[in-house]
Amino acid sequence: MLISDSISLLWLVYVVLSLVVLLTGYLGLAFLPRLPRLVITWLVAGVMWTPAHFRLPLLEEGEFYSGFAPAVVVAAMAFLEGNGAALMPAALLVAVGAGLGVVVGLLLWWRGRHRDTLDDDDYVDMDDGASSGHRRGGRGERQEPMIG
Repeated sequence: MLISDSISLLWLVYVVLSLVVLLTGYLGLAFLPRLPRLVITWLVAGVMWTPAHFRLPLLEEGEFYSGFAPAVVVAAMAFLEGNGAALMPAALLVAVGAGLGVVVGLLLWWRGRHRDTLDDDDYVDMDDGASSGHRRGGRGERQEPMIG
């Protein structure tokens, strides 16, 4: 059951909170153009969602607890403990996650950059537009009636 298994519940809470952070971060960057907003948001997503394997010593000699955690958390704990052997792989995973996040942000920007451009189908001949009720230029501009 989900409630009795604390690890799966912990991951579920982490995913929900990371989605909240990403959404509020994206909305908070609304003053930026779309390209840097997507790149920064997906960079943070790549850093937050990259998993890493960790190994912690237990109180008994020779016994360890191992599992998966976000790479940024593993790197931070290794840095605070001064454990260079654990820091290097986790920091590399954080860098790879950030790089992949930047690539995803660039791809999303590139995919959506032509969304506002007009296609050949959007252009209307002025003679046809007047008779068929299309708006002038296909841009949604209002055409005022002319007197005289």
